Amino acid sequence: MENLVNIPLWAGIPFVLMLASIAVLPLAAHEFWEHNKNKLIISLVLGIPTAIWLIAGGLIHELEHSILFDYVPFVILLGALFVITGGIFVDGDIEATPRNNVILLAIGGVLASFMGTTGAAMLLIRPLLKINFERENKVHSVLFFIAIVANAGGLLTPIGDPPLFMLYLRGVPFDWFFHLLPEWLFTNLVLLIIYYIYDTLQYHKEPPVLIEFDKANITPLSIKGNLNFLWLIGVVLSVAFINKNMIPELGANKIYEFSREIVILLMVTFSLIFTKKSIHISNKFTWEPIKEVAYLFLGIFITMVPVLLYLEENAAQLGVNHPVQFYYASGFLSSFLDNTPTAVTFYSLGVGLVHKMPQLFEGLPLIAGVPEHLLAAISTASVIFGAMTYIGNGPNFMVKSIAEEQKINMPHFFQYMYKFSLIVLLPIYIIIQLLFI
Repeated sequence: MENLVNIPLWAGIPFVLMLASIAVLPLAAHEFWEHNKNKLIISLVLGIPTAIWLIAGGLIHELEHSILFDYVPFVILLGALFVITGGIFVDGDIEATPRNNVILLAIGGVLASFMGTTGAAMLLIRPLLKINFERENKVHSVLFFIAIVANAGGLLTPIGDPPLFMLYLRGVPFDWFFHLLPEWLFTNLVLLIIYYIYDTLQYHKEPPVLIEFDKANITPLSIKGNLNFLWLIGVVLSVAFINKNMIPELGANKIYEFSREIVILLMVTFSLIFTKKSIHISNKFTWEPIKEVAYLFLGIFITMVPVLLYLEENAAQLGVNHPVQFYYASGFLSSFLDNTPTAVTFYSLGVGLVHKMPQLFEGLPLIAGVPEHLLAAISTASVIFGAMTYIGNGPNFMVKSIAEEQKINMPHFFQYMYKFSLIVLLPIYIIIQLLFI
């Protein structure tokens, strides 16, 4: 710990620039940002000098841990969920009634915790759009889909959303996240109720000729690539049971610590071998989205090392020590940056508070070195606030892009906020804080 004292505040500048790039460049330099190679260049330009500085400062162990034991498992899990769910194709066209739409969103909200928000969003967004193809008023369905399936639905397990997986890698037990069931249930239930009411109003505004056409053109739903559900179960069980909490022997040798990742990669291999090419074609499957995640987070995981070390050492001086502060600070940064590094940052702040100000948390239960009530605030806010903007969570932009491919006029960045997230989501999130935090 003696090295931590020497971490200056300015060492976090590359991390700030990395997150600023993710937030600003999609808007300010869209064509440049479209190419994944440019994302990799930015990650390397900011990450390599940071890595050299860490090594020169004797912090190679911290750098190694961030890359090998955070970044590698993170990319492997997200890649596995992306590949396996990409081998499942939902086909068919049922009537686009508010009831059917709510059922689809509710299913997505459940699946998100067990196949990841990215996996559930990519699995169900095209069926949602196909079902609602005949309707004129459907933008709101995509917006609530982002809020529920691409974000809030992933609150129950570390597989559900990347920030929770990062907390899991830091020692939070797999089943601890089930303690967030009240927050998960309340958020998704309220969103579904609001959506149902609004969608019903919009449904009655539809031209009768379109409603009749919708009723006359129905194709039963079907699922192709069912074997991938078996590989998906394998991934879930790997994360749940192949860890040091369940198997202490895994901590005896660093090589054994990658047992989980080896099994997950095996599930990916099976998926690629046994999935028909026609299913990937139907899903318009490409490797570009997961390459984007891998490139960007390489830079994030390197540049955030000095920030995490600084927070652990200087936590007592920052004045953030109450769960409500953790909730809104985590939520705000998750909205405008990325919720994964946000969760890790505030987790490190919590660890630092326990070390520097133990009297504040005397007698309170600790989970992975952080007071449980702080961990709940960080977890909840990092996940649900990811829906506040398009850049809050990875699947948001992916869903928006797919909707725009199908000629749906989605609101731009700021319209999304003042027409949806600020007036619909934020009041719900404030109520969640008042009830649970």
